[in-house]
Amino acid sequence: MQNTIRSDRQVIGTGLHSGMPACLRLRPAPADTGLQFHRVDCAKHERVIQVSPENWIEASLCTVLENAAGVRVSTVEHLLAALHGCGVHNAIIEIDGPEVPILDGSSSPFVRLILDAGIKPLDAPLQALRVLKPVSVEKDGASARLLPSDRLEIDFRIEFTDPAIGRQHKHLNMRNGTFLRELSDCRTFCMRQDVELMQQHGLALGGSLDNAVVFHDGEVLSPGGLRRPDEPVRHKILDAMGDLYVAGYPLIGRYEGVRAGHALTGRVLQALFSSHENYELITCNSKICGSLPGLGLSIDEMRLSA
Repeated sequence: MQNTIRSDRQVIGTGLHSGMPACLRLRPAPADTGLQFHRVDCAKHERVIQVSPENWIEASLCTVLENAAGVRVSTVEHLLAALHGCGVHNAIIEIDGPEVPILDGSSSPFVRLILDAGIKPLDAPLQALRVLKPVSVEKDGASARLLPSDRLEIDFRIEFTDPAIGRQHKHLNMRNGTFLRELSDCRTFCMRQDVELMQQHGLALGGSLDNAVVFHDGEVLSPGGLRRPDEPVRHKILDAMGDLYVAGYPLIGRYEGVRAGHALTGRVLQALFSSHENYELITCNSKICGSLPGLGLSIDEMRLSA
């Protein structure tokens, strides 16, 4: 069945790129609402931004959604990853500015909000998006592919010249609590020189060593070092979980990313939706639900993992 959250929860933070303060409130929503951002700082008739492929705007540094009125919300990927990983299908996300707060740079704070609110089953069947045919996109040596599978699998490869990262590869079956246990605490990362360049261009104004893992010449500059030895590639899978949820449905398929970022993942979703021969919407039975992120896991176990 579809899920929502049981009660409202609120968090206050700073946007990673804008540096602007933001107050975000998660609210329950009825069945078939999907995920909706409500820009409460905008006029009522233009504030709703549905999480859907139609509202995706290509951007390289974060995931951006924009409605027909031109109202945007950015850096949505970590929150969407938490909702995807916890099996939340319907929610109203009220926000008083253009960017979701970065918090600690991972999905963990959002997971804690969701679990603290509680997950509520709804009296409506759940639909999932099943990949039927392979689709792929490439750019500058990076690629993203979606392939048929009987579950959500994510396979990611990265390669960086900084020896503290180097080459990393990770493959995960995302059923049940995998996201929570394996990915949710993994933070966004960057090179120190990239931060300096972005800030010169008016980006990453809210970035700090407290909300990103910063690398420089083989060293980790962030206090406490890495949370996991392969935290960078795990965070790339976390990003993919969020970006894939822009589809508006849980995904059943295999995603393969090679040096891919937000733009390529968004493009491969666009390629998937370019033809009805590439996918189908299916009503989930208990077996299918058991293969999806967040489903089949008790709240107590999720709390222990968090």
